[in-house]
Amino acid sequence: MEQVAFFAGAIGALGGAIAVIALRNPFYSVLALVVHLFSLAGLFLLLHAEFVAAAQVVVYAGAVMVLYVFVAAYVGGVEEPLWDAIPGQRILAPLIGAALFIELSIAVLGSGLKSLGDEGEVIPAGFGSPEAVGRLLLERFLIPFEAASLLLLIAAVGAVVLAARRPAPVDRGGAA
Repeated sequence: MEQVAFFAGAIGALGGAIAVIALRNPFYSVLALVVHLFSLAGLFLLLHAEFVAAAQVVVYAGAVMVLYVFVAAYVGGVEEPLWDAIPGQRILAPLIGAALFIELSIAVLGSGLKSLGDEGEVIPAGFGSPEAVGRLLLERFLIPFEAASLLLLIAAVGAVVLAARRPAPVDRGGAA
């Protein structure tokens, strides 16, 4: 049953990722990204990382996707030329894609073949649970956790301040 869940999650993740780049409509691309993120959350559940799976759904598929949907709705269906952005892109894109595929295949096969007969690591009870992650964040990594939250707060306030500053309209002397 675990293998079936893995292949369903893997097919969903790959299908969603391919649909993100293949679909022309930005709204449908965002929906495909949501499918991809939910499939990744399922794969994290198979790895006994419940906290990461919940964060994947709540933070990425929830909050960040809402922002993407708003941006896609605001921008609309703007059609851009596919191959006119970079000269020689029709030749370079497939070559770079094939080179990346070969490089990743060599890396996966090279590391995967070494561990074929192994059972893998033993996962201790409670590993990846929200309780274990919370204990680490609030005991061992409290200072970096609070520093990151303070940095994100400063960045959010700075973005609001910069977005609120609008240049004054320039009077071109048309009306007296």
